[in-house]
Amino acid sequence: MRVLVLAVALLAALCVPPAAAQPPLSGKTHVFYYPWYGNPATYGQYRHWQQGGHQPPSAIGADFYPALGPYDSGDFAGAVDRHMRWIREAGVGTLVYSWWGRGSYEDGLAAGVLAAAARYGLKVAWHLEPYAGRTAQSTVDDVRYIVGRYGSSPAFYRDAAHGNRPAFYVFESLRVADWAPLAAVRPEAIVLAQTTDLSKVTHFGGIYTYDVLASQNPVGWKGIADFCRANGLVWAPSIGPGYIDDRAVPGNTTPTLERAGGATYDRQWATALDPANGGKPDWVSITSFNEWHEGSSLEPASSSPPAGHGYRTYEGAYGRTGPAAETAYLDRTAHWVTRF
Repeated sequence: MRVLVLAVALLAALCVPPAAAQPPLSGKTHVFYYPWYGNPATYGQYRHWQQGGHQPPSAIGADFYPALGPYDSGDFAGAVDRHMRWIREAGVGTLVYSWWGRGSYEDGLAAGVLAAAARYGLKVAWHLEPYAGRTAQSTVDDVRYIVGRYGSSPAFYRDAAHGNRPAFYVFESLRVADWAPLAAVRPEAIVLAQTTDLSKVTHFGGIYTYDVLASQNPVGWKGIADFCRANGLVWAPSIGPGYIDDRAVPGNTTPTLERAGGATYDRQWATALDPANGGKPDWVSITSFNEWHEGSSLEPASSSPPAGHGYRTYEGAYGRTGPAAETAYLDRTAHWVTRF
């Protein structure tokens, strides 16, 4: 009988399909992450989902509907933990946290997101947003504040290839004319300008683009890559799967960038790695994991969103249909991360 039981157990073990192999984590692949959402269950009311005058939970300010529904960015054991697992499964090693100043809603959630990221071996860099009153000096102070408050976390990103310095992307950096104060933190942090104008990057430690639409026509990328290599700067071109903000910004005139079943995302990855555009960059930054308002998300979108609101889905992405299409962009990211 014991022999029979062992034989049955062995047969059962052999019949269990192996777990899907996860790609190695790429610390050089960064994805922009937005922690600005709230809902009644956690925050006490909806936050951000109602952009464009919509009424959650069925109507939200986005053209795609999250597979998790209108979640809360402070739900660390639920939505945030699931986000970190998805990012890990895609092989992306670094998320770039949207930060809106000291004492902001996002600042208050940062420690929880860092803890969730640490559980999956992920790292967190920082996206310094244009909060009211932001200046070059306040940005210097912000860098030091963030390092002082969060730098001890095991998830705090530092780049060993560039002096073990943390990374700070500065969104809409052209709003400030003189960035000379950055010289004070350049030895201790990599601060990236959002621009393709090389005359605007003095005092910065790197360059990124963010804009998915601009990535369709990467004019000057080779020159930027060559300039960065020659001057010890980080080049982190930004790519993404598409763009649409019609529900979030009713009446807007921003062009829509169709996903084309995944062809847009593939083309942008190929563009970022193309020798004609400067070849392999230091980092690739992805716009975005979950900027739902602009329809640039890799995060799974529901294959059966609430009816009557005109939501799009990922149906047909890379040949997938139904629920299998929901993770299509994350899975394709794993393919490109491996190539990168």
